Amino acid sequence: MPCQVVRERDFRLVSNLALDLSTEGIQVRTYERVLTGDQLLVSFRAPQTGEWFDVEATVARVLHGRRPGDRGRCLGLSFENFGWTESLRLFEGLRGLPPAAPKRAPALRQ
Repeated sequence: MPCQVVRERDFRLVSNLALDLSTEGIQVRTYERVLTGDQLLVSFRAPQTGEWFDVEATVARVLHGRRPGDRGRCLGLSFENFGWTESLRLFEGLRGLPPAAPKRAPALRQ
């Protein structure tokens, strides 16, 4: 899904491709060096409604693309200051879409 992710401190474009989206956050592919904790600005359209969202986000996880099944260097972003109303509107924009497929097999329980 197209998006725009800009680093807040230097307004550098970090990503323009979202791989996964939820009401809590978004996973994006990046070719830039980004650190956990960096503050970002994210703009995207909800897939089902086409409504635009402009959200502040924090880098919660950096995936370096080394594990089998990884899709290159990616960032897991956690939405900040995303109120209940915005979350509900995004939920409506995601309704009816299939959940993301798991990337790894479930852990074995002993």
